Amino acid sequence: ECCPVNNSSKEFIFVLHGLNDSRTNKHIYFAFGLVVYIVTLFVNLTLIITIILEKTLHEPMYLFICNLFLNGICGASAFYPKILADLFLDSNIISYTGCLIQMYIIYCYLFSEFTSLTVMAYDRYVAICKPLEYHNVMTQQKVVNLMIFIWIFSLLQVSVATVLTVQTPLCGNDIDKLYCFNWDVVKLSCTDVTVNNVYSYIIMFFQFFQAVFIIISYTRIIRAALKSKTERVKFMQTCLPHLITLINFTISVLFDVLCARYGKGQELQTLRNILGIEFLVVPPLLNPIIYGLKMNQIRQIVVVIQVLQRNLEMNFFRQEHM
Repeated sequence: ECCPVNNSSKEFIFVLHGLNDSRTNKHIYFAFGLVVYIVTLFVNLTLIITIILEKTLHEPMYLFICNLFLNGICGASAFYPKILADLFLDSNIISYTGCLIQMYIIYCYLFSEFTSLTVMAYDRYVAICKPLEYHNVMTQQKVVNLMIFIWIFSLLQVSVATVLTVQTPLCGNDIDKLYCFNWDVVKLSCTDVTVNNVYSYIIMFFQFFQAVFIIISYTRIIRAALKSKTERVKFMQTCLPHLITLINFTISVLFDVLCARYGKGQELQTLRNILGIEFLVVPPLLNPIIYGLKMNQIRQIVVVIQVLQRNLEMNFFRQEHM
């Protein structure tokens, strides 16, 4: 029988085994990861600044999209710096405190992402199914309240889960993943984890309720869109990107959670590693591209900014050579 390790100790570390099969190509992975991380930060920050500075984009839909981009930066920044450091330094360890911080931020990203997509589904439902009431329903105060709810609701869920994990004595430190994930840590426990299990099922209930809400909202949206050509155009421009984001995010997270909780053996480990980083890599990179390409207003504003930037550079170049 194993003995509990002192996970409160400053010297306690976790060993991440997700990179074990990737050491031979670590320089390629490092270069690719660094480029993707820089591009992710650039495109998200560009669109966030565009939405903030352009007053015509201060509408509920664009503010929720801006929040989605900000959350994407948080999720990507919880993953990339650590994995890039591991690749560069040929390391695969993380301190107990570092593991908790990474786990906390990643879970905040996950819950905030899904809650944001739920709120965006509600926004699109009101816009398409009740267009005449939209501005009366989605007031500035309500938008602010919804944004606060997204973050507070997510932070509360994660905080309780983290407290339960901290109180769990551990009998090991090996994690078969590229980063720290709550259930992978809980599985190392020496004691009964019924409380952790019950709480995780409570969280799943909340996520299930949100998923049902999204399904009902989009069922009504699609019905309304089929009745009018104008609403069909609005659906394609504003709802289709949301659906793409939602489906991609939900499938990858669901698969990873099910494998973490119920998967046995190593036969699915490679696939789990891929999908385990997919929801941290793809949505933060894909969301700004999808919304930037599909949303005419955002695309036009970005094009104008690029033209102005080129003109400023040309004028600066001419002045230097005069």
